[in-house]
Amino acid sequence: MRLLSAIAFIAPVQAGLRFPCSTLTIQRLDPVVQPGINPSAHVHHIVGGNAFNATMLGDVGARATCTTCQMAEDFSNYWTAHLYFKHPVNGSYHRVPVIPVQPLLGGSNGAQGGLTVYYTQFDLSRDNLNQQKIKAFPPGFRMTVGSPTATAREHIGLSYQCMTGGNRGTLQANFPDKPCSGGIFTTHHFPPCWDGKNLDSADHQSHMYNTVNTDYFNNAPACPESHPVRVPQVTFEITWDTTKFNSMWTSGPNPFVWSFEGSGYGTHGDYMFGWKDDALQRAMDKSECFYDGCGSITKQAMSTANQCKVADMVGEETDGWLDSLPGMAMPA
Repeated sequence: MRLLSAIAFIAPVQAGLRFPCSTLTIQRLDPVVQPGINPSAHVHHIVGGNAFNATMLGDVGARATCTTCQMAEDFSNYWTAHLYFKHPVNGSYHRVPVIPVQPLLGGSNGAQGGLTVYYTQFDLSRDNLNQQKIKAFPPGFRMTVGSPTATAREHIGLSYQCMTGGNRGTLQANFPDKPCSGGIFTTHHFPPCWDGKNLDSADHQSHMYNTVNTDYFNNAPACPESHPVRVPQVTFEITWDTTKFNSMWTSGPNPFVWSFEGSGYGTHGDYMFGWKDDALQRAMDKSECFYDGCGSITKQAMSTANQCKVADMVGEETDGWLDSLPGMAMPA
């Protein structure tokens, strides 16, 4: 399915947001799963507000002063494990570059690396029979999707696509088994139903309920009584530029690994809400338009967003050819 065709399909459905966020930092920190621990277990690719730190409590949006996202009122943070190439001959590792998702790369967009974020209603579904009012997340809210320890597909909203030119290719649950001439495209869909009480849970997922039952669309009933609050469908997409490594992958199994080394089924994402005031709610209250919340949200130039940075709080090398992944002991 070509990206432009997909966007043409979903654009008329309902209000929503779709916008780029440049890379904020790449380091071993995870304030949701391993709060206060520096460094965390594995390297993450992080975008969003500059309040990002090893420990993040309370209203993140109130503390941040800049964001790498195009939506100037979004100081949330979004992150995933980082992708690495494992050399099939000598076993060394190299970080895979991130490039902006097409077609957001074109024109005067100017995103640097990063990912594309969606906040949509009703899981991009045309079925309006079960519509519920969308309630924006409260300050302090956080959640994850997926697990680095997974050995089989645990959440249908996590997928890979092998890009060839402008074509994303077939959705699949694990890494592509052949070189991709346009890079590897990953998608992370988060659950859209909240229990309405807990800002987090012990596993960072139990306070949420998933109604997505296909790779892109929700045909399930309304949110259940246990998780009755319909929140925006958060999704983010990343294009990993694996092309520079294709000449080194001449045969054998897929040589790409996440920064924790495990199975491709272990792809996962973290979200920490940080929108200013009622900005997200304003966008979700609009209808019949897409991308920009019907003009309800202030945008900033990506040249401004790209200036937002945080310090290296870990102080280790995560790029270049490495004998072992950061945080992972070398084999005996």
